[in-house]
Amino acid sequence: MNTSWRGALALLVIPAMVLLIGQFLPTYPLRILDTILLYAILGMGLNIVVGYAGLLDLGYVAFYAIGAYAWALLASGQFGIHLPFWLVLIIGSGIAGFAGILLGIPVLRLRGDYLAIVTLGFGEIIRVLMNNLDGLTNGPQGISRIDAAHIFGFTLETPYDFLWLLVPLMMVVFLFVWRIQASALGTALSAVREDQDAARGCGIDTTRVKLVAFCTSAMIGGAGGVIFAAMQRFVSPESFTFWESLIIVLVIVVGGLGNPFGALLGATLLILIPEMLRAYADYRLLLYGIALVIIILARPHGLISRRYGPSWLMRKCAGGRGGDNAAV
Repeated sequence: MNTSWRGALALLVIPAMVLLIGQFLPTYPLRILDTILLYAILGMGLNIVVGYAGLLDLGYVAFYAIGAYAWALLASGQFGIHLPFWLVLIIGSGIAGFAGILLGIPVLRLRGDYLAIVTLGFGEIIRVLMNNLDGLTNGPQGISRIDAAHIFGFTLETPYDFLWLLVPLMMVVFLFVWRIQASALGTALSAVREDQDAARGCGIDTTRVKLVAFCTSAMIGGAGGVIFAAMQRFVSPESFTFWESLIIVLVIVVGGLGNPFGALLGATLLILIPEMLRAYADYRLLLYGIALVIIILARPHGLISRRYGPSWLMRKCAGGRGGDNAAV
């Protein structure tokens, strides 16, 4: 069996096992599993900007909120509009991508802490807008009575139904961000991450590269927001606070920057640890913070480094050709 087929089978084993095991799980564990997959998708999207391009974005929740409100407004009784799920998924992703470009244009010259502060402000601006536009978003009361999602003739109502949507979507996003990493765009993003001035001196259009990174990352966040609203069938500004942005950033910091496997592992830990600490309600946040500090101190570069990405897995499946020291 050649390398590509072995690698493809290796990458399909875990999703197939998730779908198989999911049918035997109760509702609550299934909801947790759906949440893990959703945050893994968001983490992979944010990785394009933070992990690949080295641009700290603390306002990623804004694109998540845009996607969620797109579904809430276009598939509910709020304005009597009831568009199909697949169409709103495209519209929500497109609007979020456009917002990503709008955010990227004014921050092209910013770096480090200044970029983080501006993106944080952008996230808060979107949340405040959603909270104050009563005539559009129903303000702090949020939007309820959102339509159930229908796709290919199937109605997505139960957590297991959404598992069938989230697992394939997670694989698509995984392969997409992996191919970005292995492409010429990925090389340009890496150059921007290491030294923007040197990258510009080598002929890389850093402006275009960063705008593409912001746009693609925002589109994935918008798609995640649409799915979140379809799962909850209710949205309000309280779901899109800075804490949500921080969790998504922690997903990739804990899991490993620039590694799609790391986003999946980071999402698993950050969602499971609070659930495991529910029995210690009085000390839950304290224990959660201690656990995060220990993980980051023990693995400052993340639980899975850039080295152990999909390309490394492909080589292992092919019998180790290229060695562990080959470039990933």
